[in-house]
Amino acid sequence: MEKNEVRLEDLPGIGPATAEKLMEAGYSSIEAIAVASPADLVATAEVGDATAAKIIQAAREAADIGGFESGDKVFERRKLVGKLTTGSKALDELLNGGIETQSITEFYGEFGCGKTQIAHQLAVNVQLPESEGGLNGSAAIIDTENTFRPERIAQMAKGVGLDPEEALKNIHVARAYNSNHQILLVEKVSELANNLINSEKPIRLLIIDSLTAHFRAEYVGRGTLADRQQKLNKHLHEVLRFADLNNAVAMVTNQVQAKPDAFFGDPTKPIGGHVLGHTATFRLYLRKSKGDKRIARLLDSPHLPDGEAVITVTTEGIRD
Repeated sequence: MEKNEVRLEDLPGIGPATAEKLMEAGYSSIEAIAVASPADLVATAEVGDATAAKIIQAAREAADIGGFESGDKVFERRKLVGKLTTGSKALDELLNGGIETQSITEFYGEFGCGKTQIAHQLAVNVQLPESEGGLNGSAAIIDTENTFRPERIAQMAKGVGLDPEEALKNIHVARAYNSNHQILLVEKVSELANNLINSEKPIRLLIIDSLTAHFRAEYVGRGTLADRQQKLNKHLHEVLRFADLNNAVAMVTNQVQAKPDAFFGDPTKPIGGHVLGHTATFRLYLRKSKGDKRIARLLDSPHLPDGEAVITVTTEGIRD
């Protein structure tokens, strides 16, 4: 049996009622169940611990994921990783060809440093054919600070030769009103991606702008820090899971806080602590320079050297 042909009901321990509950909670494919934790299934499908573990194990075998594999197989799979252009050759070179799919890329910096501009540009560029640095897909944006501007998309679409109206049709925007809503919207994006998987423009980009604003506003004081970090951690892993399952780019923006004890260097550091530092695959720090120039600095990556690129924010979008 092909792995696409395996239905939820074919797994041991899943009857029609349980399958329906799982589908409603966003577990609509075998792969989604294979990478879930037993606790998630217990809460969602109201099954026992042992049953949940059995369901997940069966899903992993059916989807052929979750076991050991040799390095050469991992290397083959890495060849499927796509690259999305930022619009700037210098920034693309810094990132070894563009922003990678199957990982989280974080841009952080002060207000006005260009984070949202880059997010808008990626939502346009993802629609381009692969030969032009795009992923021939559509974008989903979770907007937490009411910063999405369709008129900006129209300008950028013209800048890359796309029809502005068509470009806007391929961008799905949801406004998140608080952190719980934000977490829930990642589930909704998974549903949307499943609906569009066989369309001309499947979802290949998820943007959260900004990832940390609601968490920062709602969890105030040291007493709430552990709870905040736990929620943020789970949220980020859901985002990473989405990027993996859909071979999509996950781009998140992040705010900074002042580090009052810094005598040397830049006194700003990103919000989100170690949880975000460890989960984001690529971290870029944006800062203002003269006029419309911005400096992007790659600070963290599993396989690329640190470095800087100068970009310009123009009417047409992000350029060198």
